[in-house]
Amino acid sequence: MTPKILAFAGSTRQDSYNKKLIRIAVQGAQNAGAEVTLIDLRDFLFPIYDGDLEMREGIPALAQKLKQIFLAHHGLLISAPEYNSSISGVLKNTIDWVSRSAPGEESLACFKSKVAGLMSASPGALGGLRGLVTVRSILSNIHVLVLSEQVAVPKAHEAFGADGNLKDSKQQQSILNLGNRLAEVIQKLQS
Repeated sequence: MTPKILAFAGSTRQDSYNKKLIRIAVQGAQNAGAEVTLIDLRDFLFPIYDGDLEMREGIPALAQKLKQIFLAHHGLLISAPEYNSSISGVLKNTIDWVSRSAPGEESLACFKSKVAGLMSASPGALGGLRGLVTVRSILSNIHVLVLSEQVAVPKAHEAFGADGNLKDSKQQQSILNLGNRLAEVIQKLQS
């Protein structure tokens, strides 16, 4: 069984440190034999979640499309930036819309039985660690098994080389290992 992993950064900024970081984790998961789909949340922008809007117009088409992508995968690799000591708005909005159930569908269908690996990169000294606490809490409460391993890369504005890899070989290996570990855990759970 080939683990299928959906990977993305919780940022829409083109030159996001977290987009650089997720690419490294993708490589680690692929090295472990996983099939990885890397998406950019910039391609899935929908309005801020609003129950009245959902009641009037239903779930936006892009949110429905993204939900189908979530449903087709066993795991999630998420590189989550820290905004004001918490989760980014775009990541929270994505989770909120994708979590909405279609008529007759099981609640939280696209999150149940998923496994997630978390990482973050930030110019700050903690590397986005405070935001990861919130992401872990949200995912755990919607039935996602979140790996205990997580990586936070501080001083991200200095951490990456021109090739997109981390200058620190230990940090680079930690991110590769996180992607690899996620693939291994999914494979074990699915067999």
